[in-house]
Amino acid sequence: MRIAVLSGGLNAERDVSLRSGRRVAEALRESMSNAEVVEVDLHGAFLDSLIPAGPDSYDVVIPLIHGAIGEDATLRSMLELKGIPYVGSSAASAARSFDKGIAAGLVPQGHVPKFVAFPQSFFREMGAPRILESVIAGIGLPLVVKPISGGSALGVRLCTTADHVAPALVDAFGYGDRVMLQRAVSGTELAVTVIENGGQVHALPPVEIVPVSGVYDFDARYTAGATEFFVPSRRDAQTIERVCAYAVTVHQSLGLRDISRTDVIVDSGGTIWFLEVNVSPGMTETSLVPQAIEAAGLTVGAVFAGLVTQAVDRSN
Repeated sequence: MRIAVLSGGLNAERDVSLRSGRRVAEALRESMSNAEVVEVDLHGAFLDSLIPAGPDSYDVVIPLIHGAIGEDATLRSMLELKGIPYVGSSAASAARSFDKGIAAGLVPQGHVPKFVAFPQSFFREMGAPRILESVIAGIGLPLVVKPISGGSALGVRLCTTADHVAPALVDAFGYGDRVMLQRAVSGTELAVTVIENGGQVHALPPVEIVPVSGVYDFDARYTAGATEFFVPSRRDAQTIERVCAYAVTVHQSLGLRDISRTDVIVDSGGTIWFLEVNVSPGMTETSLVPQAIEAAGLTVGAVFAGLVTQAVDRSN
C-alpha cells in the first residue's frame, strides 16, 4: 500500500501542519511496515499525480493540511473528483464544520454561546462604531473575537473591555473576510476526540486545557510548557460521560467521518458550551488528539492504520 501524508500548504498554519504530517508518517511507518508512507508537502504537481492505478499513484491520502484548503471542502473535493480514497470527513461535512457560524447553527441547540458573524464589508458600509455598540450591548462583555474559519487560535482575542474590540477585529480580519463575535464563557475547557472504528463511533478521554496565561491562544497551543494538560480531565465521571456523549452527537450531527475533535467549555453549573469542531486536528508533540489517544491506551500509528484501512475499504 502506498500512502500519502499530505501536509504543509501555504497558509499561516503551514509549520503546524508539517509537524503534524511528520509525526503521523513516522507513527504509520512503525505500525504498517508493509506500506510505503510518503510525506508530501502540498504543491500543484501533487494533483497531477493523483491518477488511480497510475505508476506513481497513492492508494490513500491522509490530509493533514490545517486551515483553509485542507479543512474546508477544497482539497477534499479534488480527492473525491479524482476518486482517491482519503482519511477524514467528506468535502460537504468539512465545509459545514469549517465555518464556525454554520457549525454552531447545526449542533444541538442551547449549547452555543450567543454570537454574531459579519463580513468586513458590513463594517465598512454600515459603520463600525454603531455596529460594535449594538453588538456589545446585545452580547455583553467579555466577548471573543475570532475569524469565522481557520484554526490554531490564529486571530482569536478575548476582549474584556469595549476598547479591546476594534483592535481585535483588525487582527481577526487579517486571517479572513468574516469574523465572529461571541460571548465568552468561563469554565473548564475540554477537547474531545471522536474516532470511528468498525462502524462504531466513540469518544476518547477528554483533555482538560489550562493555559498558563489564562488564554489558549496560538502560543499556548504550540509552545512547550505554556499550557498544562490533564487527561483524562479532572471533572467528575458524570460530567466526562456527558461531554463525551455530546462530542459524539456533534460528530454525527455534522455528518463527520473517521476522526474529529470537539472543543467545549463546561461552566460551573455543568452546562456544556460548544466552541468549535476540527476535522483535521493537530498531531504535533503538544497537540491534544495524541494525548487523548495515549490516554485511551492506543497509539497514533495504530489509530491511523485503522483509519487508512477504513478509507480504502470505503472506496471498494
